[in-house]
Amino acid sequence: MAKKIFSELKQLISLRSLRARICIIILVAGVFSSVFMRYGILDNYEELAVENRIATVSNQLMIVGNHLLSNSYFTIKTDERNYSSSRAVINAELETISNLYEGRVMIINAALKVVKDTYGISEGKTIISEEVIRCFQGETMSHYDKEHGYIEMTTPIIDTVSGTVVGVMLTSISNDAIMATMEELNRKAVILGNLMLVGIVAFSVLLSSMLARPFDKVADAINEVKAGYSDETISVPNYVETEYIVDAFNQLLKRMKALDDSRQDFVANVSHELKTPMTSIKVLADSLLVQENAPAELYREFMEDIVSEIDRENQIITDLLALVKMDKKAQELNIASVNINDLTELILRRLRPIARKKDVELVFESMRTVVAEVDEVKLTLAMTNLVENAIKYNKEHGWVRVKLDADHQSFSVAVSDSGLGIPEDSLAHIYERFYRVDKSHSREIGGTGLGLAITKSAVLMHRGSITVTSEEGKGSRFVVKIPLTYIAGGGGQTA
Repeated sequence: MAKKIFSELKQLISLRSLRARICIIILVAGVFSSVFMRYGILDNYEELAVENRIATVSNQLMIVGNHLLSNSYFTIKTDERNYSSSRAVINAELETISNLYEGRVMIINAALKVVKDTYGISEGKTIISEEVIRCFQGETMSHYDKEHGYIEMTTPIIDTVSGTVVGVMLTSISNDAIMATMEELNRKAVILGNLMLVGIVAFSVLLSSMLARPFDKVADAINEVKAGYSDETISVPNYVETEYIVDAFNQLLKRMKALDDSRQDFVANVSHELKTPMTSIKVLADSLLVQENAPAELYREFMEDIVSEIDRENQIITDLLALVKMDKKAQELNIASVNINDLTELILRRLRPIARKKDVELVFESMRTVVAEVDEVKLTLAMTNLVENAIKYNKEHGWVRVKLDADHQSFSVAVSDSGLGIPEDSLAHIYERFYRVDKSHSREIGGTGLGLAITKSAVLMHRGSITVTSEEGKGSRFVVKIPLTYIAGGGGQTA
């Protein structure tokens, strides 16, 4: 258990683990979202707070501006007592605004002179600035200086009768209250962010484990099959990806079962085929031993039978060795440029004595001259098996036709006969090792049941294909198709 945990931690650190990658993706997404939300809320709050403060102060300044006009703040004083009283009220309002917003308010008349400064340091001075001049033209302005922590505003005082600007209020207010609120919000956001971070980490670990669990199921199921506890197909339909993996594994498992069954059948068939001649030899030898004065003719007859069985045993072993060589995927072909016409004629010349013995007409039809890159030995073996089978499993006075043709990519050899034919239910099995359509008849002829398996292997090694059509009692037709140019790494097809 500790070893498994250590292995998972090691994979997590190296980022080879799917869990680690999912966990990091969720963690990064969560942290970025949290940070973005935090700074987005703070910036949005600051912007809204400044806008609200500017609007609030502007409203109050407009009220004060109306009071200034109604109390003739900019006109020459006529009634000293009333003037002082109204001026004191307005100054009190200005001081209240200044104290409330921790700022400074200056009243500037049309001559650009400061008639009131809540700080009391600029009264009687002339102020010439772009903001003030533009404000006298009727334009209200505001500016937020985040770096120095204040908001500056210019508010025109407009005479409602004449419609002219008679004065300007230049106001600077502090944003300390806004910054204090933002600091408090930031502190709470940091605490909330840390809590969210812990939650995101826990959630990412949990979710990554849940997402990776189906792959663990796949691994466990494969390990059970590997350990030999089960040989059944597995099913993990949680994701499309796991279905792909499971389907591929099930196909591989099916292939392995087929190979294992084929191996067992092959061993059983080899044992049977090799044991039969040995049993016959032992029976013949025992029969001679029990007869003390057996005539020489009987000895000769039995010895001929023994030689025949030995020849059959030797033929089986020879075919088995050839098939084993064909099955070696790593074996290299001795590829050379070969004239297929000459090769076919040579094969038929060797087999004509067998054809004459069976009174079978052997015909070769060449449509054109064909030169291809092939392994001459293996192709000879494949073609010899096809033609020899066509002769052996033929009727008396029958015929075998071998037709050679080619196109710009491949050449084909078609072997047709007027023989016994192959039943439809046997066509799918004729390339299996030791398979015989009619075992009793095949034994009389002397076949081993390995010829077509050897032929198929030789054709596939050349990246070619072999097809067969047959009708029982009317004959068969095998067509071998092989590329003119050998290309390593391809694959053949058999139908």
